[in-house]
Parts: sequence; structure tokens; C-alpha cells
Amino acid sequence: MKDSNYTKVFTGNFIIVQRLVSELEAENINAIIKDESESGRLAGFGSSIQGQQDLFVNKEEAVAALKIIEGVTAELDA
Repeated sequence: MKDSNYTKVFTGNFIIVQRLVSELEAENINAIIKDESESGRLAGFGSSIQGQQDLFVNKEEAVAALKIIEGVTAELDA
């Protein structure tokens, strides 16, 4: 995503990324999920191994998004 207004703020498994997207949407922050393994599967190069997903947000919302992500990940680690 070069030359983009989006920046990567998190990489993790499907479940955690979905939780983060839900929390971000609750604060009106739109996130984009990039999943290389799912893209490959849809193109016919599938694998049975679930990969990591990257979470991107608008650069202007990155600071707020990172605070939410830190809170959620701290809660999950506890």
C-alpha cells in the first residue's frame, strides 16, 4: 500500500483482527484487512494454513486506533 493514506497498525490472527475491527468501528474508525493467504485461496492458489492478517487504518486515525489496539491486546494478554 505504497503511496496510500493508510498505514498498517496491527498484524495478527483472524479472531483478534475481527475483535479489533469491531472496537475500531465502534469509535467510527474504518479499518481495512489485508489477508495474503485468503487472496491466494481466492485466486486458486489456496493453502490449508491460515495466515496472519494485516490491519490498516487511515493515517489521520492511526494514533487513536493504536490506543484502542493497545487496550484490546493488553486485555487479551491479561
